[in-house]
Amino acid sequence: MGGNMSGLTDAQKKFYEDALEQTRTEIQDLEGQIQVELGKVKEKIAELQNAQKAARQMYDAACQRLGIPNDLEGDESGS
Repeated sequence: MGGNMSGLTDAQKKFYEDALEQTRTEIQDLEGQIQVELGKVKEKIAELQNAQKAARQMYDAACQRLGIPNDLEGDESGS
């Protein structure tokens, strides 16, 4: 068997080497896709946070007009 440490035939060795190459490519491709999706999610979260910030400013202004305390003040969830 050509002194093969792993005890594989040449055909088996070729099979696993091919599998290695294909799955390496697949893993890198999936990593790329993960990064793209993460980017989209981060953008979406930023949009939502901006909308929330604008809504909080409106809420605060309404509280001031009504002369009531802003019960949401200092309740910054997560940020």
